[in-house]
Amino acid sequence: MRIKMRIRRFNPEADSKPWWGEYWVDVEESDRVLDALHQVKWYQDGTLTLRRSCAHGICGSDAMVINGRNALACKVLMQDVGDECQVEPLRSMPLIKDLVVDMEPFFAKYRAVLPYLINDNLPAEGERYQSQEARARYDDTTKCILCAACTTSCPSFWANEDYIGPAAIVQAHRFIFDDRDAAADLRLRVLNDVDGVWRCRTVFNCVQACPREIDVTRAIGEVKLALMNGLED
Repeated sequence: MRIKMRIRRFNPEADSKPWWGEYWVDVEESDRVLDALHQVKWYQDGTLTLRRSCAHGICGSDAMVINGRNALACKVLMQDVGDECQVEPLRSMPLIKDLVVDMEPFFAKYRAVLPYLINDNLPAEGERYQSQEARARYDDTTKCILCAACTTSCPSFWANEDYIGPAAIVQAHRFIFDDRDAAADLRLRVLNDVDGVWRCRTVFNCVQACPREIDVTRAIGEVKLALMNGLED
C-alpha cells in the first residue's frame, strides 16, 4: 500500500518555525509507523530526526503524536492509520529537533518521587519476601516504561508544565503500595502539592494514551485516597 506521511519538521539551526514535510512511502499493512518513518529517513530524507531503540514497545523511546493521539510508533500498524499518517513530536515538551523532545524535565519529576525501594532494615533471610497478594496491590503500575505518552496527553500538564504529571505519580504509586518499602510518607509529601497529585482533573486522557494499558487514573485516585487518609490521621 502507498501512504502519505505528513511529518512535523523543525531544525533549530535552519528553521524559524516548524513546518510540515510530506512524503509518499510504500508499506505493507502489517508494517508499523516506525517502519514508514525509517523509509523516509533511510531512502528520502536523511535529515529526519527521531528517537527509537528496541522497536518492540518496551523502551518507550519512540512515543509521538500519531494522527492526533499519543502512541508508540513501533506499535501502531499502518493498516490502522488510514490513507494519511500525520506524525508530530510529543506536546508541551521542549523541542530539540523534528520528532525529538527534551525528556530531562520529565525525568526530573520522575526522580522527585524517589522511584526506588527504600528500606534501611536488613531482611531477615537475605531477601525481602512478599506475598502474591501484596505484589498484586501495585502490579499494574510496574508496567510503566517512562515513554511520557500519558503526561504529554494531559490537559493539566499542557496548562502548567510544573504539574508533576501522571507518569511520576504512577511511579510513586508503585512504591507507595509496596509493603517492603518504608518511604511512602516521603513520596506522599512530594505529591501533596498544588502541582502534585491534586492538579489531576480526572480527564482519562492518560489511560487512553498509555501503550501498556495501565489504569493511570485509578492509580492517581488511590494516591489521593492515601493522602486523604493520612491527613485524617
